[in-house]
Amino acid sequence: MSTDSHAAHAPTHDHGHAEHETGPSHGTLRSYLTGFVLSVILTAVPFWLVMARPIASNEITAVAIMAFAIVQIVVHMIYFLHMDFHSEGGWTMMALVFTLIIVFIALSGSLWVMYHLDTNMMPGHPTGQTP
Repeated sequence: MSTDSHAAHAPTHDHGHAEHETGPSHGTLRSYLTGFVLSVILTAVPFWLVMARPIASNEITAVAIMAFAIVQIVVHMIYFLHMDFHSEGGWTMMALVFTLIIVFIALSGSLWVMYHLDTNMMPGHPTGQTP
């Protein structure tokens, strides 16, 4: 009787393993370490750009920091959230692309607004003085 009940449960057990193999990928120690090292580099380089000022132009430094931030978002999504073109039929990568577009619009719009506020609201600026 015990062999019959075990045989009845065997297909369910095998199905679970097959489903697990085709499911979302799980990270390995190597992928987590790669993501960690890339994250440290992508954090340290912008910090160095601000502290050492190797680029004379503040605008170019800001663009470089934004580029590093976008790359870091991608690194986190690929190495830590395991988003790729194969998981969930590619919908997670579509979410990544949409997220990057929204982040780009928000960051560039914020920088544009702050730049124009700084330029147009400075004390002594002709448009900022009252008659």
